[in-house]
Amino acid sequence: MYKKSTLSNKLRIISNELTDRESVAVGIWVGVGGRFEDDSVKGAAHYLEHILFRGSLKYSCNEIKGSIEGVGGTLNAFTGEEQTCYYAKVPAKHFDQTLDILCDMVFFPLIQKNDLERERTIILEEIKMYNDLPQYYVLELLDGLVWPDHPLGKSLAGSKETVGKMSQTDLRKFHRRHYSSDNIVVSVCGNFSHEWLVEFLENKLCNFPCQEKADFLPFKGSQKKSRVRFFRKATEQMHLALGFPGLRADHQDIYALAVLNIILGGNMSSRLFDELREKRGLAYSIYSNTKTYHDTGLFMVKAGVDNKKVVETLELIIKILRQLRRGTVHKKEFERAREYFLGQFVLGLEDTMEHMMWIGESMIERDRIRTLGEVVYKVNSLTPEDIRRVAGDVLKEKRFNLAVVGPLEDSREKELESIIEGVER
Repeated sequence: MYKKSTLSNKLRIISNELTDRESVAVGIWVGVGGRFEDDSVKGAAHYLEHILFRGSLKYSCNEIKGSIEGVGGTLNAFTGEEQTCYYAKVPAKHFDQTLDILCDMVFFPLIQKNDLERERTIILEEIKMYNDLPQYYVLELLDGLVWPDHPLGKSLAGSKETVGKMSQTDLRKFHRRHYSSDNIVVSVCGNFSHEWLVEFLENKLCNFPCQEKADFLPFKGSQKKSRVRFFRKATEQMHLALGFPGLRADHQDIYALAVLNIILGGNMSSRLFDELREKRGLAYSIYSNTKTYHDTGLFMVKAGVDNKKVVETLELIIKILRQLRRGTVHKKEFERAREYFLGQFVLGLEDTMEHMMWIGESMIERDRIRTLGEVVYKVNSLTPEDIRRVAGDVLKEKRFNLAVVGPLEDSREKELESIIEGVER
């Protein structure tokens, strides 16, 4: 059901025509993110994402926002470690104008000095906001433990120093280097014609240059002992994040890891949620999650708990991890988690925006689409033993990374460190 085309300048197009829908969702994906930056321009990908909304050769900032929102559409963007995406969803009859606006702002931005200064203030405030939110800052600390001295372990938004000195020349150079036609995918889902889409983009972008792709710094580190980092902050809750080196995005066990995540902390039926919140009332927020990149990954558990109960919480989390790693994955538990994964996946594909995100991310990551049938087959081929095996591979006790933010005292830090050291022994 998917159609794929490649323009003369190697820009890739992937689409799914759903003529029974009233909407169209479009995304322009650029294969660049935070891990492509060196320290001197840390935060450039995110900064550039902001600047592109400030105006293009054809459209002003107000025209970009007003033309799409004025017809009932939505417009936004995000920057990750390996991709940046600019996207919109509009009523189908307004798709042609929306596509023209997105293309103009992404491929032909002005990047003016006065806009740079206005956006600099906004980004610096954004950095302050996330540093002030312990539930987010603890995750940044965890990344630094898992990927020390590497771009993946540094803030995606950059720092006050790097953002403060970022210049117009820096961002224009970054755009020229990474926003190459062969490093971009346009994904569309909804009520439109693929043939019209290809013709429009060929006419609009045929002269946009193609050049050699820039590469990122591979992560070659290995972890042989646990790492701990504390950040003292006067908060009402203690925020802890416990992480392990995970799997890369194309690993053969990636679906087993996804089901493992659901069993452990992916929903309200999970072991962590049931034990820590429902039975013991230790946490309001408790969950597990994964990150996957081209060459590395992360599996983590995150909790916000009463300041006096952080030691008890950590001990219980480790106990549950050990039970999953060394014990049995029950058949009913496994089947429930597997059906949850498949159900959430299928429900997501019913929405034009979610479906566009799925095919766009697949193309920019691996230059191919994983079909619904492929995903269902691989997930249905899993067994409870696969989950236990992957738990044993990932949840290794000498690879703990613990980050904690809150009103820590010396004695509490020592207790937490001793728990991790006890696991080591």
